[in-house]
Amino acid sequence: MKAPLFLVLCSISVASFAQRDWNHIDTEGIISKDSIKKKGYTILFINKDSGFSTVTKQRMIDTYFKVYPKEAKRFNKKTMKMVTFIIDPGYDGVAAAGGGVVRVNPKWMASHPEDLDVVTHESMHIVQSYPHGAGPGWLTEGIADYVRYVFGVNNEAGKWSLPKYDQAHHYTNSYRITARFLVWAEKNFNKKLVNKLDNAMRTKTYKPEIWQELTGKTLDELWGEYAKNPVI
Repeated sequence: MKAPLFLVLCSISVASFAQRDWNHIDTEGIISKDSIKKKGYTILFINKDSGFSTVTKQRMIDTYFKVYPKEAKRFNKKTMKMVTFIIDPGYDGVAAAGGGVVRVNPKWMASHPEDLDVVTHESMHIVQSYPHGAGPGWLTEGIADYVRYVFGVNNEAGKWSLPKYDQAHHYTNSYRITARFLVWAEKNFNKKLVNKLDNAMRTKTYKPEIWQELTGKTLDELWGEYAKNPVI
């Protein structure tokens, strides 16, 4: 299985992890290891935290099987068929994905047990599999949060939503701010916009001009219109 060249680190700086071999799975400290396959997709769920809730574990697994096939079907049918989730006490971010491996901070899930769509966001990074130099990082994270908005299974309970537009926002702010802009642009200009952008990133054909090619307007022109009427 070809390993993607990307590593997407979310929410909190974890440079020390980035410098290691992200795909290396240290067997030390493993509490449980489950491999589950459904309809062609497999999750390898490794728990290295003795206090991790079995209820949360099962809900994360259920979320994976609900959203990953949908993400694959819409964006990248050639994505990996197996994803490894590691509940890793040594990881001090929220969660991050790369090379078919998703690491999740057990402290985060213990304090935010309803934030199940961390799985949705990180699984999308596996689907994205953007090569190095694919395009802007803000778009990578914006697309992942767009997908969380569209396919998320527990966003409301997780107290996650797209923020209302604010004059201080900019499309380069990434994550939810960019995701909201993508929802708006897709609704008003091109219903396949996110699919096209995602594919361009994965095939390294992304260029600033793609926005005008797909919508008739430059990125800054789109943002200007969005700022005037940001209703989604």
